[in-house]
Amino acid sequence: MLNRSNLDLPSRRGLLAAGAVAAAASFVGPSASADTGEVTEEGTGFGPVTVRPGDTRYDSLLRGNNFRFVGRPDEIRVVGSTQQVVRAVTDAVRSGRTVAVRSGGHCFENFTADLAVRMLLDLSPMDAVGYDAARGAFSVQPGATLGHVYRTLFKGWGVTIPAGGCPEVGAGGHFAGGGYGPLSRRYGSVVDHLYGVEVVVVDREGTARAVVATREPDDPHRDLFWAHTGAGGGNFGVVTRYWLRSPGASGSDPSKLLPSAPREQLAVLVNWAWDEQMTQRAFTRLLHNFGTWHERHSAPDSPYAGLYAILIPTHHSAGGFLMTVQIDADIPNAAGMVTDFVKAVTADTGLAGKVTPLTMPWLHPTTWPGTGEPGNVGTRRYKIKAGYLRRSFTGAQLAAIYRNLTNSTGTPGGGMLLVGYGGQVGAVPSNATAVAQRDVIMKAVYQTIWSAESADATNLAWVRNFYRDVYADTGGVPVPGAVSDGSYINYPDTDLADPTWNTSGVPWHTLYYKDNYPRLQQIKARWDPRDVFHHALSIRPPA
Repeated sequence: MLNRSNLDLPSRRGLLAAGAVAAAASFVGPSASADTGEVTEEGTGFGPVTVRPGDTRYDSLLRGNNFRFVGRPDEIRVVGSTQQVVRAVTDAVRSGRTVAVRSGGHCFENFTADLAVRMLLDLSPMDAVGYDAARGAFSVQPGATLGHVYRTLFKGWGVTIPAGGCPEVGAGGHFAGGGYGPLSRRYGSVVDHLYGVEVVVVDREGTARAVVATREPDDPHRDLFWAHTGAGGGNFGVVTRYWLRSPGASGSDPSKLLPSAPREQLAVLVNWAWDEQMTQRAFTRLLHNFGTWHERHSAPDSPYAGLYAILIPTHHSAGGFLMTVQIDADIPNAAGMVTDFVKAVTADTGLAGKVTPLTMPWLHPTTWPGTGEPGNVGTRRYKIKAGYLRRSFTGAQLAAIYRNLTNSTGTPGGGMLLVGYGGQVGAVPSNATAVAQRDVIMKAVYQTIWSAESADATNLAWVRNFYRDVYADTGGVPVPGAVSDGSYINYPDTDLADPTWNTSGVPWHTLYYKDNYPRLQQIKARWDPRDVFHHALSIRPPA
């Protein structure tokens, strides 16, 4: 299931949020056969709606979040229920048309906008969030944005999930790719709390049906569940519902089945200027300190597991850059931990920075519109590249980062993010979920954002050369080893499958899935034997 693109379509969101405020309320999900796991018809207040070229709605629904990519499907099918998805997929298969799925958030590549896609499924009206008493788990439909998920879980039950910090991201693809965010060091990946999925699949005869798969050891569809714990979207079928319940959680009280949401967030912003004090030595020491702190404080039992930080060095033409630090204010000595962290990062740099403390109720910064959105309505052309880190960058890599952030070809929209990771993420074995990278301490994100189509070539060349320079010793990509550990499928980058940019000899699927890939191929062969669901970085059936 592909996550992706912001569409302002009719929604039942207001009614759902109102109903969720009562903690005792329960959401009754679709019924499923105990023998087959197949889902029966459910009621819906929306759709299906078919929008074709010439319809006044077509162009508005066509464009996704990244304006670089615009497809031209024969039709956009806007759907409001699982059975509508089944019928749409059936129509696509019978007519031999390539189908892609957009759930309502981001897509960094052209998976939903490829010109080969003839039917685009828009799941954004499917945005229900609630408690399913029959399964003893929270139900989230793929069209729900993370902001909507956070608000509903918090207002209704005071719980949350360790998902992303951008409220506009769609749950559909974020969950399937192994989503993470500000609470992941404390509570692990989103998929560590995943209980089940409902997926529309297509068998060898071309019949589409909805199947429920859970983490229960005796579930005959458990392999399909496992594939959705980090293998990304667009591989096995169309996810139409997720169920969430933390491992070991039991009982009938919903407020005990997921992590408790923080009451208050303590945060600090640290700003530095690109001025005469920001020498190469000071800059590289800053990044080195950030990395070595995470080397020392990212064990699952670390007292600092609740601290989450992002260092965001931008191109020098932007004039400056910042670091954000946040922690649950009720953690003992939370303020002291943040202070110690900032001191450790700035030690021996000569860079004091401008420090701005912020304390506010947790829900406000978590759901504030626009947080983390790449660009705005007029500047959503971007390219994102990424890599996992097992330890701090090497000296040569730090020099490459400085060199590329101070060159003459970058723009104010270019830069990178070093994102704190580890903690409870590392408490889970690498084969327990499809997320193979479990002993990493940071994620590195390389990006450039711009507005004019005429600037595409310049921006793409800059970020690609930047990335290749940082990983020059391993063929231009983050080959798993002592320092790097591949990349994150929710930051898809088709360059990893292009021998022009990946000269390592290590295939793209190893960079994303490592030793889990053969198992994913077998699951692909079982659940999508006709390869109905595919894109540039999808799981390939075994040869």
